[in-house]
Amino acid sequence: MIHIAETLSIHTVEGFLSAPEVRQLNELMDVELAQRGRESFDSARTSTIHEVPGLSSEQARALYEPVGRVELTDVPAAAQAILDSALERSHTAIARNLPSIQGHRPWIFLEYQAGQYISAHADGIAPDPGTWPRQIAAASVTIELAPDGSGGFYVETSGSEAPWTPPSPEPAPGYAPRMRFISEGADGSSGWFSEMGRTRWTARPAAGTLLVFGSQLIHGTEPVHAGRVRKFLTLLTAETPARQGTR
Repeated sequence: MIHIAETLSIHTVEGFLSAPEVRQLNELMDVELAQRGRESFDSARTSTIHEVPGLSSEQARALYEPVGRVELTDVPAAAQAILDSALERSHTAIARNLPSIQGHRPWIFLEYQAGQYISAHADGIAPDPGTWPRQIAAASVTIELAPDGSGGFYVETSGSEAPWTPPSPEPAPGYAPRMRFISEGADGSSGWFSEMGRTRWTARPAAGTLLVFGSQLIHGTEPVHAGRVRKFLTLLTAETPARQGTR
C-alpha cells in the first residue's frame, strides 16, 4: 500500500556510484555531447520532460527552466547500464524509505551551467494517481559539482492546505487510508502556489550520492554561479497492486 509519507520523503544513498563510475559517466557524456552537439539539448531544444496543463511545451520549459539547461532523454546504453546496476545494488537502502517501489523509468541526463536552474515545483503522482504504474518518487545522482558549491538541490515544505485536493473517503486501490494528492498547478503557473508560505531546505550531496525524493514534495535547484552541475535523474514507480512487496 502506498502511503503519503513515501511521496513526501527525502533520502540519500551515499556511495551509490564509485569514483571510477562517476569518472566513466562523465567521459561517456563528454563524447555524447561532443558528437551530437550540446546546444541541441539546451538552447536549440523545444521539448521538456515537464508538462503543465494549459501550457505548450515551450511555455512549460520557460516556466521550469527559464535560463535553459541541458536535458537529454536518450542516455547512451553504457551509461544506462552503469546506473541501472547501481540502482539494483542499492535497492534495499531505497526500499527502506520507499517500500512500494518496484521499477523505474529510463534515466535522463541534466546539465546546468552558469545562471541555470530549475524552478520550484512538485511532480505529482504521474501520469495519473488512479492508474498504474504510479510515479511516486524521483532519484538523482550528481556526477559533477560546481567548484563554488552553487546549484544546490532544495525541497520546500509548508503547513498550508492550499496544495492538497480534498480528502477522498475511499482512495484509489493501492493507497493507504487517508491518502492525499497534490493539486495540479503546484508550480509557478498558479497564483496560490506563488503566494503560499514555504520553508526551503537545501542540500549539496557529494558526487556519486543518490538523492531520492517523493513525487509530492516541492523541489528545485538554486542557480549555478560558476562551472557546471551534471546529474542523472530517474523516476521510481510502483507497478501494480499484485507486485506490492515483491521485486
